[in-house]
Amino acid sequence: MLQVQKLSSGAAVRRLRHTATQVGRWQQQQQRGLATQSEPYDAVIIGGGPGGYVAAIKAAQHGLRTACIEKRGSLGGTCLNVGCIPSKAMLNNSHIYHQTKHDLKRRGIEVSDVQLNLPQMLKAKEDAVTGLTKGIEVLFKQNKVDYIKGAASFVSPTKLSVKLNDGGETEVEAKNIIIATGSEVAPFPGGAIQIDEEQIVSSTGALALQKVPEKMVVIGGGIIGLEMGSVWSRLGAEVTVVEFLGGIGGAGIDEEIAKMFQRSLQKQGLKFMLNTKVLSAEKKDGKVYIKTEAAKGGKEDSLEADVVLVAVGRRPYTEGLNLEAAGVEVDNRGRIVIDDQFNTSVKGIKCIGDVTFGPMLAHKAEEEGIAAVEYISKGHGHVNYHAIPSVVYTHPEVAWVGKTEQELKAAGVKYKIGKFPFAANSRAKTNLDTEGTVKFITEQETDRVLGVHIIGPNAGEMIAEAVLAVEYGASAEDIARTCHAHPTLSEAFKEGAMAAYDKPIHF
Repeated sequence: MLQVQKLSSGAAVRRLRHTATQVGRWQQQQQRGLATQSEPYDAVIIGGGPGGYVAAIKAAQHGLRTACIEKRGSLGGTCLNVGCIPSKAMLNNSHIYHQTKHDLKRRGIEVSDVQLNLPQMLKAKEDAVTGLTKGIEVLFKQNKVDYIKGAASFVSPTKLSVKLNDGGETEVEAKNIIIATGSEVAPFPGGAIQIDEEQIVSSTGALALQKVPEKMVVIGGGIIGLEMGSVWSRLGAEVTVVEFLGGIGGAGIDEEIAKMFQRSLQKQGLKFMLNTKVLSAEKKDGKVYIKTEAAKGGKEDSLEADVVLVAVGRRPYTEGLNLEAAGVEVDNRGRIVIDDQFNTSVKGIKCIGDVTFGPMLAHKAEEEGIAAVEYISKGHGHVNYHAIPSVVYTHPEVAWVGKTEQELKAAGVKYKIGKFPFAANSRAKTNLDTEGTVKFITEQETDRVLGVHIIGPNAGEMIAEAVLAVEYGASAEDIARTCHAHPTLSEAFKEGAMAAYDKPIHF
């Protein structure tokens, strides 16, 4: 249990303000309101998001005296508080609502007078968030990680000043520091659109709208924009997605899968404006008016909306860290520069997650957190960046790992394709949920799996088998000769592998 928090975070700090007694590793100096350690920590992690809290727990499990500093007041970072978790709650519950209204009758289930209770749906989302964030605090106590609620800034390469959320200040010294401060919503390029989180919202505001807008415009056809657009479309909004590029899904998606994905979402009612540049958005008379033009230039057009979601990406978050005091180098995009062992330009300071290179994914940050700690405690660690999956949690789901067909074409790699549609899968047919396909890409000469791309039911769970195959360098034949239970959706995965090296049975 956190020694300084034997009462509670707030109570402990309040008591420290009025006494000079030693409490655990902390000593309050009344005249300055400053808490200092009696000896340095083995590891201090700045940031309690997926990368940071996992790193902190793993460090403690490896016998390192560990603290995690987080200023939000709740653990889990963007992902648990205003990202992955609340969005999945909204996606799941909006899907159930939409299915109840539009899909149950053909299944022999008669339901009348279906009503949306948006406040209750938002409360269910918040309950999920609270349960999970509090759960991390329990894990910290079980693993003896000190949880310091406050904002950290570097004083030197080994010392941090922390402004405590409950008032006062403390200094923390550490032999090793891991920066895991994550990312924040990227502003609209050029500043032509200002987010107010009411009518012009980021993903954070899109998760907290108090009523269903009649019309919503989503700027950005990547994962966040498509997921949030799907939620509000299901709940009754007319959604238009405006995307600068010629396809949806963002970086890493296979072009063939992206086209199938777009067709699927269009059938659900979403509209798309591709190859389109957004110039500005102006609020007037309770509406938002968006000006656009063709990406390559041309005649201006306009759109009207009740709510505009700006989903143009995220950027590294380092505000207030005072990296200059430690000498930590950042690049021209604000990312902290690291080597292949997560070392920054300063000895003893490592960095993981969204605030440095690579895809901004919670599970990627978690893997880096474990590997960074292993470098500290054991001298070696490992993350295979070729085996990092991506998932879009719409319906149908879209998931992928490894190379895309367009990447392999550009690189001149000889490859084979194997596909199997869910329409030919018995479990999908019994579930009346047959849209989508499994696509395998293998090396022509060796049959090694280079990439797997899935659009369809349960794709986000199914992709784990593909990740394992890529991690172990499996061939399509290895998968095809592995028994999969019948009837399951995973048989479509097996038959996709069969199609890549030989022929499938059921198609």
